[in-house]
Amino acid sequence: MSEVKITLKKSLIGRKEDQIRTVKALGLKHVGYSVVKTRDEAINGMINKVAHLVSVEDVK
Repeated sequence: MSEVKITLKKSLIGRKEDQIRTVKALGLKHVGYSVVKTRDEAINGMINKVAHLVSVEDVK
């Protein structure tokens, strides 16, 4: 499976509670923070839910 680097680009202030929980479940703590995750269906769904808050890059 491939890996992706997910970076939080926008603040969570004023966002819906489900979006905040999704970002926290991805392991993102603050703006500019990045994590590397294995891409699977669950991670893809989480990324799609908060796509307007994060940037995603493929990692080799």
